[in-house]
Formats: sequence, C-alpha cells, structure tokens
Amino acid sequence: MPSTARPTEGGASVPDLDPAHAAAALRSRVRTWLTHRPSRWSALVPVIAMAAGLLFATSSTTARGTDLRSEATDLPDVIRERTIDNERSASRVRSLRTEVDDLTKQAAPGSSRLRSIDKQSRASARTAGTTAVEGPSVTVTLDDAHLKASEVPEGFTVDDVVVHQQDVQGVVNALWRGGAEAMQIMDQRVVSTSAVRCVGNTLILQGRVYSPPFTITAIGDPEDLRSELDSDPSVSIYKQYVDAVGLGYEVQQSDETELPPFDGRTTLEHARPLTSAR
Repeated sequence: MPSTARPTEGGASVPDLDPAHAAAALRSRVRTWLTHRPSRWSALVPVIAMAAGLLFATSSTTARGTDLRSEATDLPDVIRERTIDNERSASRVRSLRTEVDDLTKQAAPGSSRLRSIDKQSRASARTAGTTAVEGPSVTVTLDDAHLKASEVPEGFTVDDVVVHQQDVQGVVNALWRGGAEAMQIMDQRVVSTSAVRCVGNTLILQGRVYSPPFTITAIGDPEDLRSELDSDPSVSIYKQYVDAVGLGYEVQQSDETELPPFDGRTTLEHARPLTSAR
C-alpha cells in the first residue's frame, strides 16, 4: 500500500509507515527490550548511591569538622580520663619490670662483678623509690572542714575551710626534714620527680586525682618525724586553722609499715638548669 502523508504541529508533513513495516519495527523494539532490559540490582545502584551521598552529607553537617563521638571537654572529665590511662600504663610498667627482672636473672652469669653491680643497683633503687621499703612510720591525715557555706565563721571564707596545696607540701617538707627514708602520698610512692598540685579541693599527683582526706605516710624514726611536724612553721599555721574553722589534722604512728615501689616513669620530660645569681 502506498504511504500517505499526515501533517505535524508545525505544518510540515511526514510519511505514514506501511502497516507491515510498522509491525516489524515494533517486534524489533520488543526483542531489543527483552534482551537488554536492566536487572533489578542494576536498577538499585543509583538509589544506593544517592542514599550514601545523603548519609555523608548529613554526617558532615552534623559534625561541623569535629569528631562525632562524645569526648570529654571539661577539665574534670579530662583529668579522669588521664587518670585511667595512667593506671593502665602503670600496670603495664609493673608487668614489664617483672619480666625484665626474670629475664635478667635467667640470662646473667653468676660472678662477683655481677653481684657487685646488683648490690649497687639495689641501693640506687631504694633511693630512687623503685623498691618496697619497710619500717616504723608516721602517717598524717589532712581533711577539709565539714562546714556548709552558711556555717563558715565570721572573718573567714569558704577558701579557708579546705586543704590547699601548700598545706600538703608543708607536711611533706617537714617529714623529709625529720629524716624520712621513704614517703607515700595517698597510694603513691613519692620520688624525686613527684610534684604536689591541687585543683580546687582535689589533689593531683603523678597524673592521678584524689579527694580529701589526704594521707601522707613517712618511714623513719617516729620521734624525729613527730618533732619536726610540731616545730614546722607551715604545719603550725595549718593547726591554727584546725582550731579556728575545724580543718582535719591527725597524726598516727605505726611500728611496721611497708611502702610499695614507685611504678611510674622517673625520666624528666621538661626541665631546665638553674643558673646561680651573680
């Protein structure tokens, strides 16, 4: 059958296809779709990609360049986290020291030279605080006054009813002057790198935080230790506040006490030499 022309929207005309030709074209399109139609999984790929992009964009907007995990930002929280880390590190140090000692004993030959070195090492370790020490002791306990803000006596402030850094340091210095051979604050051995610091009414010692009451234990001659405590000016001033506002002060004596070895690092990280004045 000859083709006829039908008008288009623009006024032009296109020829109509022969019915046989039209049927053949339709069969060709169906065959092409059946053999090349996309699978269900390939159709889902664009959807998954869009969802992933949306998730990344949401995370970026929420985080605003920071970590999405909850982390401590306040000083007390940071101190608590560092305390936990220090305790884990100390446990690891103890384990490694025990392992080193065992390996040294196994590998080292028995000789007079070795015994001499070992004797010197043990003597240095005692001075450095890395070995346990036993002996008679004196323990001083300092505590805050258990007063409410409204109960603070007239002429004093709330700052006067708590134990401060200088109070702990005064007791420590007095005990050293009294001939202390070894010392422990709370549950930690005091060594040459130990520093007493207070934040508010909490004590920070070698990366750990303690709340009052604070205990300081010194091994040595009890009479000499107590005598120095009684005559020390800083301790005497503290005792005046004990009478005035009720700060806690208690001295106990023991015939036999064992102080554990220091289990932290003894290497200085930040130090500078002091030049003598001219």
